Amino acid sequence: MKKLIVFLFCLVQMSCVAQTADSSTENWQQLFNGKNLDGWDIKIRGHELNDNYNQTFQVKNGNIVVNYDAYDDFNKQYGHLFYNGDFGYYKIATEYRFIGEQAPKGEGWAFRNSGIMIHGQPAESMGLGQDFPISIEVQLLGGYDDKKPRTNCNLCTPGTTVWYEGKFDQRHCISSSIQAAPLNEWVKVEVEVYGDSLIRHWVNGEVAMEYTKPAFGGGVVSGFDPQFKSDGNPLSHGSISLQSESHPVEFRKVELLNLEGCMNPEAKNYKSYYVKSNEAACEL
Repeated sequence: MKKLIVFLFCLVQMSCVAQTADSSTENWQQLFNGKNLDGWDIKIRGHELNDNYNQTFQVKNGNIVVNYDAYDDFNKQYGHLFYNGDFGYYKIATEYRFIGEQAPKGEGWAFRNSGIMIHGQPAESMGLGQDFPISIEVQLLGGYDDKKPRTNCNLCTPGTTVWYEGKFDQRHCISSSIQAAPLNEWVKVEVEVYGDSLIRHWVNGEVAMEYTKPAFGGGVVSGFDPQFKSDGNPLSHGSISLQSESHPVEFRKVELLNLEGCMNPEAKNYKSYYVKSNEAACEL
């Protein structure tokens, strides 16, 4: 009898693992329709909301393209393409690649540099001269031509803070463990976001880094309205945007998996969870 119970328990466990690994049960929402930028808002530094200056954000061949062909001087005109909505518990995935040459007078640090901004402020709340949304940035990078080491899917914190490796970390950017890919090579990035508890970055199926306790605070953001930066308060939700920082980049897929209900807000350990829906997506 005892052997039968053990056998049945193993079957149940195997069934649960199989269900978790079966992506067919995951209901991904396509944020980009492959045709136009319906459902997205544009905010470029120095320009009003939805002024797509010099057609920076375009759709070509079914891809979102960040383009600088009409720029004579980048002039720190950082841009962000916001998907409409507010999100707290989800996975977001995209496939991107860097192409072409950097815009004239783009900063050296912005070479083959873009990002997915999560837990961000609303597009309409950004000041006219604000450089970046107050947010958590999943930094997307491309490799150097001389093959000098460069990590990808790093964390940057414009107006925010996190705990990294179990302690409060005040660095603006924290490097991951994954190396950046060459020019023109497609890279798949996925970000798991669990409110104000856990955030985890993946690159091509490998875990790049994870951190906890995102909150308002820190610097490296300018031109913002102080009412949208309540330092010290937890940061549990917000906008999602794609970044324009002076190097042309393409995104051929942007999709989101809703994880609302996965996390137990009363759990003392952020890895404790319960499942309401989307069971295959909730395993930490």
